[in-house]
Amino acid sequence: MATQDAQLDRKLATIRSGKYTPSDFIIADAKDGDMAFGLLAPGPNPVGTLKTKPEYLDAITAMTESGLIDVMLLSASSAETLTRRGVFDSSVVTPAVRMNDTTDIWMARGSSYRDHRSAPFSTADIDSVSSFCNLGLYSVTFSNDLESDRASLEAYRNFRHAVRPYRFRHFLEVFNPAFDIGIPDHALGDYVNDMVIKAVAGVTSADSPQFLKMQFNGAKAMSELASYDPENLIVGILGGAKGTTRDTFELATQAEQAGARVALFGRKINLSEAPVELVRLMRATIEKELSPTEAVHSYHDHLGENGVTPHRILEDDLRITDPVLVS
Repeated sequence: MATQDAQLDRKLATIRSGKYTPSDFIIADAKDGDMAFGLLAPGPNPVGTLKTKPEYLDAITAMTESGLIDVMLLSASSAETLTRRGVFDSSVVTPAVRMNDTTDIWMARGSSYRDHRSAPFSTADIDSVSSFCNLGLYSVTFSNDLESDRASLEAYRNFRHAVRPYRFRHFLEVFNPAFDIGIPDHALGDYVNDMVIKAVAGVTSADSPQFLKMQFNGAKAMSELASYDPENLIVGILGGAKGTTRDTFELATQAEQAGARVALFGRKINLSEAPVELVRLMRATIEKELSPTEAVHSYHDHLGENGVTPHRILEDDLRITDPVLVS
């Protein structure tokens, strides 16, 4: 784990020091979808059937071997299997495990769990996970409901206490609620930001999250949170739905310009036609080698050169479909 931690720790230290440059931006591939989507997690094959767990693990291995990412987020079972295979032995990529799976990420086909307030739950066990991994994700969703949010914060406190003896590090994921919680859309980013600070203000450095993973609620909300305590609080974004390829590059670019220093993308990477190339171009846009539009053109050129049929024609893939990204 020394090589992996060295790269991640160097980037985190540089960001906290105020000497950040775009080459220090941290990219994580979120391949923990089996904790939420079950059999759907690996995604579809070109013929329309579902990929299998071995195919999912092969995709994880290929991305890890590319060296383009800094963190690979996995379910505990996937992380154990790939660690046993030696995938991370000489890699610069740090493996991480999803340490809790709150009810609002239960997305089984036909289910309605996301229509309800998030309830704490955890499948992964620190005694087992700590034997092969020292970084985990902990997730919360605030619902503007006293009992629900109190329970979520209490469970987060209990998690920090449980992992402390193992010197196990974590990053904190904060989702937007999936349903109306009585706060207008234009004010939701303010609410989430305030609850993030409420969640970490009482936490000392030994137990603090290494960084955040949260939804991009616009440049203003991101900038306010990212500039609040840059020495101690590194803000990252999650990817959300697949969207267009332009959406992917715009999200990474706009969030970085607003102060985000980490991107943790799951479906945007996993459901793309060429995941490794997509991440390579993400880095190119973040490091300002290409504009998002240029990156989309380059991506389609790559697909054509490799005989891969794109999900969308170029004209459609150049469109921004996520409203928060439209200035």
